[in-house]
Amino acid sequence: MCRLFGMHTGAPAKATFWLLTAPDSLAQQSRREADGFGIGLFDAQGQPRVDKAPIAAYEDVQYAAEARTLEGTPFVAHIRYASTGGDTLVNTHPFLQDNRLLAHNGVVEDLGLLEDRLRQLGVMDLVRGQTDSERVFALITGEARRNGGDLGAAISAALTWVAENLRLYAVNLIIATDGELWAVRYPDTHALYVLQVAGEEPHKGQHSVRISVESEDLARNRRPAVVIATEKMDDNPNWRLMDSGEVLRVHSGLDMERSFPLPPQPSHPLTLADLDEHAAQSQQPLKASG
Repeated sequence: MCRLFGMHTGAPAKATFWLLTAPDSLAQQSRREADGFGIGLFDAQGQPRVDKAPIAAYEDVQYAAEARTLEGTPFVAHIRYASTGGDTLVNTHPFLQDNRLLAHNGVVEDLGLLEDRLRQLGVMDLVRGQTDSERVFALITGEARRNGGDLGAAISAALTWVAENLRLYAVNLIIATDGELWAVRYPDTHALYVLQVAGEEPHKGQHSVRISVESEDLARNRRPAVVIATEKMDDNPNWRLMDSGEVLRVHSGLDMERSFPLPPQPSHPLTLADLDEHAAQSQQPLKASG
């Protein structure tokens, strides 16, 4: 299953990321589980930066696990286990459209219908690869262009259309803009957690079985942060599982706003049994991280 990670620190901070860090996955599982990885952020000038590679860990373990020290906020990281689209750079997350970054976990089918909708909105030209993720992102972008740039309304309109018209297994996503971080869990197929770290708390690095992050800035200055991830990344008791259908908005000041604009359930839900073998394998639940 794809790993999602997002972090907002309110102001640019230096963070060091390690990707694909679990020796057992690298040695035993990466040939079928690691199809690409990437990090996106907004720098101090508000410009998006993306570092990604369509590479499996077994092809270059050193590159896949190499530390990357980056400065900015918000951050988005993604480990891809492909359900649609080959292992190419254009299919690797995060995607960039209209100065926004998106990473997605899940499966959306009936892509022909989705492409028809993108053509109606005039945004099919945004799509470079074969993934459902990039197409869902283009739908959100199209709705945002149509409504004058209201991203929350665009997410609601786009995902409601997906839920009502397409076969859907899951559409968990994280979107970063210059100053805000958004997350969606829909429906309750896969977990997505959120943690708010107060400025007065001692800050520890977050570590999962696939993504680790350290920030000397946060630790030294005890700066606040909001972290969103597909798994609890440390033993902090304040991790909260997002509700099904929840749209979470993290503002530049790190205050959070929750809304529930999506249908309670998709009209055409899929189960693992409905997916083809490759897609089903990519959506297997996370293993315990020990």
